[in-house]
Order: sequence, then structure tokens, then C-alpha cells
Amino acid sequence: MFNFLKNSKSVRIEMPFEGEVVDLKTVPDHVFSQKMLGDGFAILPKAGINTICSPCDGELIQIFPTNHAIGIQSKEGVEMIIHVGIDTVELKGEGFERLLEPPCTIKTGQALLNFNSDIITALNKETITPVVFTEMQSIKTIKVHYGILKKGDVVCKITLK
Repeated sequence: MFNFLKNSKSVRIEMPFEGEVVDLKTVPDHVFSQKMLGDGFAILPKAGINTICSPCDGELIQIFPTNHAIGIQSKEGVEMIIHVGIDTVELKGEGFERLLEPPCTIKTGQALLNFNSDIITALNKETITPVVFTEMQSIKTIKVHYGILKKGDVVCKITLK
């Protein structure tokens, strides 16, 4: 009867690495830009070596064999993919260094993976990194903070249904 009084649960997502946060629609891959996998944002990383840190407390579910993409589930159940670059699966792991083996429990800010933007660019791949929330049926809203942010800054707040 008083469901309207029930507080919606929210999840804070921190920047996994330093960079410029841009709209997912700007990603030069229609799977991401048309939000076929889910909604979120993208990050233009700084040059050189970047360390992806956990954006939330939860579980590291998967790191793809080529180390270009990570699957995470927050403690609240929000599932996300951090996909480094476009067509970087073709690099077969070159420019990437895995720091943890999934599945495992992770804490906000914990280092998960290194990637070298300079190597990715030298191999003619885009470094723009989509961060996509894949289970949209449990998400009411996503509020993203665009612009240049540092690792650990709150990049978005998700309100759950």
C-alpha cells in the first residue's frame, strides 16, 4: 500500500581509471553506441599505461581470455562490462596485463587489469572504453557525470527499481 514511501536503492560507480567520460553514443561501434548490450558511458583514457580498478564492491565475474574486457557484478547485483577499446579482441592480449583471476570478490579501487593506450593506438585500434550496465531491467535511472575525471571519482549513480 505504501510502496511510494519505499526508498529506491542506489549504487555509486567510481571511475575505474583516469580519463574523459563521454556519451556512449559517441563510441564508434554500433553494438555500444546503439546500446545493444545495455546503457552506460565511455571513457577516453590518458596515454600510456592505465590500471583499471574496481568501480564498486562486488565480484569479478570474468576477464576475457584476451584481457580486453572485464565482467563485474556489484554487491547490489548491478552487472557491467568494461570493454577496453574497439576491436581490441584482435590484439590477442597484446598491450594488456591481467592482475586478478576471476571469479573473486573485489573492493572498490582494487586493481584488476593494466592496459597500454600507446600500444593499442600503435596497433591501429581505438582506445575509447565503454562501461556498459547489462541488466537494464533492474535499473530505474543512470545519472552520469561527464567530463575529465580521476580514478576514484564518482562517475555515475544508478537507481535500482
